[in-house]
Amino acid sequence: MADGRAVLRIDLAAARANWRLFAGLAPEAGATVKADAYGLGADRLAPAFEAEGCRTFFVAQVQEGAALRALLHADCAIYVYNGPAGGDHYLYSDHALRPVLNSPEQIAAWRDGGGGACALHIDTGMNRLGLSADEARDLAATGHGLDLRLVMSHLACADDPDNAMTARQLADFKALSALFPGVPRSLSNSAGALTGPDYQFDLTRPGVGLYGGQPRSTPCPDLKPVVRIAAPVIRLRTLKQGEAIGYGAAFTAPQDMKVAIVALGYADGFLRASWPGGYGLLDGARAPLVGRVSMDLAAVDVTGLDAAPGAMVEFLGPALEDTARAAGTISYEFLTRLGARFERVYAE
Repeated sequence: MADGRAVLRIDLAAARANWRLFAGLAPEAGATVKADAYGLGADRLAPAFEAEGCRTFFVAQVQEGAALRALLHADCAIYVYNGPAGGDHYLYSDHALRPVLNSPEQIAAWRDGGGGACALHIDTGMNRLGLSADEARDLAATGHGLDLRLVMSHLACADDPDNAMTARQLADFKALSALFPGVPRSLSNSAGALTGPDYQFDLTRPGVGLYGGQPRSTPCPDLKPVVRIAAPVIRLRTLKQGEAIGYGAAFTAPQDMKVAIVALGYADGFLRASWPGGYGLLDGARAPLVGRVSMDLAAVDVTGLDAAPGAMVEFLGPALEDTARAAGTISYEFLTRLGARFERVYAE
């Protein structure tokens, strides 16, 4: 672009299409928009999902919920995964938020604060948040007195279709959620929703799949890429065989090469560990990263390609999962690390 920055392009139409895919799989699909919609801008993504028909949203923290409430109509439910903490009951009441109650202590605090609509999280094997099986049984046996609108759990291994833990969690959730008859149930995130009808229950909670990430090791070809980076070429260099490039001289040219230096670095949130293995696309042709990604710059091999200063090299998009794997991480982390330095462009 004219100002020389990399551009972060966020395709709202693709994100809406991804939500419609999940909405077609279950009685209801919510939208997980925590962490500022995985770093992409909840102020733009959440209203886009609402316009498609989404009426149930999930965030991690109550402050996220308060900000989200200002963006959505009053008939939308907003759940806060982390649940209530001391003294924040007024935020739930002021902004019509629903906590997810994760422990006996949170249940007691919610009651003491006056209660209200809420969800109950039962742990089925993740061993992070949620009531244990015994705690759930005790709550049901003693009469919970809660205005429960949802009973939920969370799958640990749904990204791996061959992991037997997923079926065990399903069986446990069926048994434990039955302790609270008549309350809608939710088990699945993006990966679980794609696992099959048995996992969809009344409501699914897709997250990364909405934003173009592949939530399972077996890709879903119908999920559309949402996020693309276009980084301008600042200059071209010719590396002679045996010459090195970048910090640490970590890459040495195995033969004469043409290299493009692009305005993209880890200060933008493009992970330093993306080399080796990561790549960009120049006019659809693969341009592998060469040498270490630095704070403001990266280098790509454009040997044999028609490259010139000012040309835009595209990153992520359909290469999101490949780039995350190269960096030794997952698309969730890559998306949430994308920084504020980009020029952000939302495609309608």
